Amino acid sequence: MDIKQLWVNLQDLWGALDQHPLLHSSLALMLLLVIALVLGRVSRYLILHAAKLLGRQPALHWVNDLRQNKVFHRLAQMTPSLIIQFGLHLVPELSKTSMIFLGNVALAFTILFMVLSLSALLSALLDVYARTEHARTRSIKGYVQLTKMVLYVFGAIIIVATLIDRSPLLLLSGLGAMSAVILLVYKDTLLSFVASVQLTSNDMLRVGDWIEMPQVGADGDVVDITLHTVKVQNFDKTIVSIPTWRLMSESFKNWRGMQQSGGRRIKRSLFIDASGVRFLHDEEEQHLTQVRLLTDYISRKQAELKAWNEAQGNVAAMSANRRRMTNLGTFRAYALAYLKSHPEIQPNMTCMVRQMQTTAQGIPLEIYCFTRTTAWADYERIQGDIFDYLLAVMPEFGLNLYQQPSGTDLRSGLLPAVLGASHLPEPQKQVV
Repeated sequence: MDIKQLWVNLQDLWGALDQHPLLHSSLALMLLLVIALVLGRVSRYLILHAAKLLGRQPALHWVNDLRQNKVFHRLAQMTPSLIIQFGLHLVPELSKTSMIFLGNVALAFTILFMVLSLSALLSALLDVYARTEHARTRSIKGYVQLTKMVLYVFGAIIIVATLIDRSPLLLLSGLGAMSAVILLVYKDTLLSFVASVQLTSNDMLRVGDWIEMPQVGADGDVVDITLHTVKVQNFDKTIVSIPTWRLMSESFKNWRGMQQSGGRRIKRSLFIDASGVRFLHDEEEQHLTQVRLLTDYISRKQAELKAWNEAQGNVAAMSANRRRMTNLGTFRAYALAYLKSHPEIQPNMTCMVRQMQTTAQGIPLEIYCFTRTTAWADYERIQGDIFDYLLAVMPEFGLNLYQQPSGTDLRSGLLPAVLGASHLPEPQKQVV
């Protein structure tokens, strides 16, 4: 078949289509749809390829964030619907009703992909912001999520108004009557948004903060702050999701102040056996003066007590009327001097050794100081070393740690030393 004959056949087919308007317009619509899909594929390839080339430039590295969040992909998806919108006028013998309906459908798809493009753009901007210094202290993820939610709501209203060929203002006016229902449905969202604004504006919470909230089982680092929830990774690697509004309605502990101060507090007590507290003898005082950390203290204390006792006259001849040094007071002074000379204790913060209210478990001697580091492992090591040493040096002052008798004490026969032999019944003699 030559070309002339093919052309004649096409003219006959076109003439036959003129006699069937519905078939004619249907084929034209199918042709328009095919052209729109093909051009959509071509435009997507060109846009994505151009974006990939631009992303290779060091100054335009943010283009890669737009690519990864499919901003250009969503924009390219608008091409077919735009072509259909402007190509409907070229379709022959298309009724006005069909043209309006198909145009509204194409416009609705255009608006849909535009909304998705803006949502992807917000996600890309969030990724760009996450690499800045401000992201470490201020999280905008909640604001981005709220903006997306508003964008989706208004986009849905405009799409519905376009499909039914009505003004969007008509649908928006109807939302006023549904305000009570909307407030009920989005109650948690509104509460979380207000809480997120307050947390961010008052700098009460940041990503990376160590927070403690026992009522929800949270004790770890904040890993994410969103509009509705705050995710906390506990130290056992479990994840706790806390509703944002609960952080404002309930109390929680933020350890950021401790981390920023550069020192972490040690606050632990040694329970001294009260039966071992006594006055020091002269020989013991002379022996303790050889301890480097106590030399100045004992010399100063001896001079102070001597001056006081001499001021009392003959009354001070009795032991009960004289002031004397005790082994517990000397040990307290030694512990304080030891802490102040420790290289890993913060010298610019409170450091003291204080005696607490006597209890049934002994005399609490509280160690109160701050370490130079806030790292957890180093803090525990320093605290352990300090108490290991103080426990080991206590017998040098004639003191013992209070400890309740255990099963090992009973089996090894140490109970008489604890309770006294007179409290135990005499063993019965065996009759041979």
